[in-house]
Amino acid sequence: MAGIKALVGLSFTGVIGLTFLMLGCALEQYGIYWPLFVLIFYFITPVPHFIAKRVSDDTDAASSACMELAYFFTTGIVVSAFGFPIILARVEVAGVVLLHSLWLQGQNTILRASTEWTFQGIGVYPSETSAFPPCK
Repeated sequence: MAGIKALVGLSFTGVIGLTFLMLGCALEQYGIYWPLFVLIFYFITPVPHFIAKRVSDDTDAASSACMELAYFFTTGIVVSAFGFPIILARVEVAGVVLLHSLWLQGQNTILRASTEWTFQGIGVYPSETSAFPPCK
């Protein structure tokens, strides 16, 4: 039962983060939808972790080079998710993103990144029960 509560809580946190993103884009004073491209970063964030889980053959080790590389790539993707709205805010062409919108998008990224890392930490992602067995 505790796993279900954690899953529901993390899903709720993810929805709040996406609400911040939508507010940062769709409010009347902002009205610019370029920051929605940050969703691409959210979709590719778990990909290195999935690949590392499939490729890694020694899951009992405290650390493996494959998992460390996956953490490195995941961190790079999350930092890019922070940086993309900042770059849009600095663009001089028609003032793409306002600072209030940037704040809402930053809150979104914090919530989504913490949700993603918590999902990876508590092991909600499927490992052995997936349709694709791990490579050995």
